[in-house]
Amino acid sequence: MIRKYLIPILAVAGIGCGILMVARGNKTNPPAPPVAQPSRSPYPTFVAGEGMVEASSEHLASSQNIAIGTQVAGLVSKIYVQVGSHVKSGDPLFSIDDRATLAQLAQQQAAVQVAEATLEQATNQFALAEDLTDRRALSRQQFLNLRDAVTLAQAGLAQARANLQAVEINLKLLTVRAPSDGEVLQLNIHEGEYAQTGVLATPLIVFGNTDLLWMLVDVDEEDAWRVKAGAPAMAFLRGNRNIKVPLTFVGFQPDVIPKTSLTGGTTERVDTRVLDVVYSFHREDLPIYVGNLMDVFIEAPAASDTTTNSTVAFTGN
Repeated sequence: MIRKYLIPILAVAGIGCGILMVARGNKTNPPAPPVAQPSRSPYPTFVAGEGMVEASSEHLASSQNIAIGTQVAGLVSKIYVQVGSHVKSGDPLFSIDDRATLAQLAQQQAAVQVAEATLEQATNQFALAEDLTDRRALSRQQFLNLRDAVTLAQAGLAQARANLQAVEINLKLLTVRAPSDGEVLQLNIHEGEYAQTGVLATPLIVFGNTDLLWMLVDVDEEDAWRVKAGAPAMAFLRGNRNIKVPLTFVGFQPDVIPKTSLTGGTTERVDTRVLDVVYSFHREDLPIYVGNLMDVFIEAPAASDTTTNSTVAFTGN
């Protein structure tokens, strides 16, 4: 009797459990709140762009962070700065081992002394020949040889002094100095390491002026025509929209270039091109650093409010 009803009861219970699981699986879960609230434009009509914080410069170059290198390769003997050091123009940053150059300097200094002594001797001999009252004491050829010896000694001294100056210049090049007032942003070299010349994938030192920071804003080429010179803008720090800073227009880099900072979005094209607009701002006590990406909103007229009338005339045979 029990077996007669047990199987139907288990079957009904299984069907009920299946229906319950399906119902729970179809339940819509509430969306997870964002980690940080997205930034919002303070302007009714605007152009949005991605901004990169960089050091400032006197020129609208593509990058204001200076990659410090060395003109002479060698072992680093001394480092005078650290990350965050503020230096003045001409202050030493690091030095290359100068022992071999100092040895060359001593050799060239000795060569100059020899050349000076040779010139003095030749000059004295020629002076004695000129003071002779009886010209028959020396033949004309001997007199000309003494005069030529003075000329050769003068040339030898000039050559020795030029070689000495070249070594002195090389000695100065062994100490790399700051090109301007600024801050050391990266220090990628240590004492005892070999410093190479040329353009390096990792610069020895990254340097820049951080008293006034620049914001390099990428504006999509489709919106570039809406951005006007002098337009106000506001930048928001990613991760905290409460940290914001007003921007001052500096200028355009009028060469529309391929976008190099891709976000990985599915709708983003690799062939996206952008116009770089340069703004400036004072960081003061805000936690904004060189290299930060920020959301930038530039006040601009709506696309429907701006019309451009142009007439192109074609002439031909």
